[in-house]
Amino acid sequence: MASLTRSIKTISNDLYKERNLKKLVSKFKQYSDITRFRTKTGIYESTVHRLASAKRFKWIEEILEHQKQYRPDITKENFNVRLVSLYGKCGLFENAQKVFDEMPDRSLKSVNAILSACVNSKKYDKLESLFQELPEKLKVKPDVVTYNIMIKGLCEKGEFDKVVVLVDEIEKNGLKHDLVTFNTILGAFYANGKFDDGEKMWNLMVKKNVKPDIRSYNAKLVGLVNENKVSEAVKLVGELGSFELKPDVFTYGALIRGYCKKGNLEEAKKWYGELVNSGSAPDKAIFGSVISSACEKGDFDWAFELCKEVFKRKCNVDMKLLQGVVDGLVKSSRVREAKEVVHLGKSNDYHLYKLNLPSDE
Repeated sequence: MASLTRSIKTISNDLYKERNLKKLVSKFKQYSDITRFRTKTGIYESTVHRLASAKRFKWIEEILEHQKQYRPDITKENFNVRLVSLYGKCGLFENAQKVFDEMPDRSLKSVNAILSACVNSKKYDKLESLFQELPEKLKVKPDVVTYNIMIKGLCEKGEFDKVVVLVDEIEKNGLKHDLVTFNTILGAFYANGKFDDGEKMWNLMVKKNVKPDIRSYNAKLVGLVNENKVSEAVKLVGELGSFELKPDVFTYGALIRGYCKKGNLEEAKKWYGELVNSGSAPDKAIFGSVISSACEKGDFDWAFELCKEVFKRKCNVDMKLLQGVVDGLVKSSRVREAKEVVHLGKSNDYHLYKLNLPSDE
């Protein structure tokens, strides 16, 4: 068993290191002949993700359609559910639908998979029609996972009134809302300017004895920042410890963006420092906020340091953002630093970072 485990690990590493995507597809199909390989969902997901990122959708179809030759795997629901899920995640809904329709046996698990494929493929109208017809057609009763998938899709579509109706329907059908239910709704409501509705949903969560986690609080922080209630957001972060929760990158990011929005660069700097000291890594959104704010305030010392940090962490931010720093440094007679940013962009193998000094330099 140990040698077999090492063999699969070697195969996984081989696929991971293969840079030629055409060869990756060929190797994947060859390795699919190994029964144990076909049980490794993670390998399937990472390979499909790589191909989708490169927009090689025909090759995704090639490797997944290749799986249909394997019996008895293709007769098992779990194997087909994986194919439905993979097609959905890369936006190939018609393929997902075809696999679903051809499945010899379908349970609620299959229904949830095709509904998730609708959401991932942004087929929201199809989502609602399938939700109405499939449970009755297949004689299955929706569970809370089904409703959570529906809620996610409706939130993405902006159908917030329908979301509230589904929340009531969950309970009427004898089911219990869970943390996924509330976090999905809170994230959508608070982020889309529906702060009061978010607060009502928060109160319902507490009433139903569903304990908020850090994602719940981060959603509320976004809502507070959007309402320009940054001081209340800071107070809430200070209370996290009493709930046995620790701030994460999204927590700090909400406060940083809030202070940048208010034009308070010093407080933004302070919380950026808290973020770094916590061991978390700034993400693309955070770098975007602080670099833009630093440039607006003319703090090119910090903007320059942030640019170096971007390249050090290999964070793929918008090239226009960094070009703005270069231009600002030149206007501030900081040509040496501007040239260093340009050099870092060219030496970091980021094709987006085609930075240039102004033509008169």
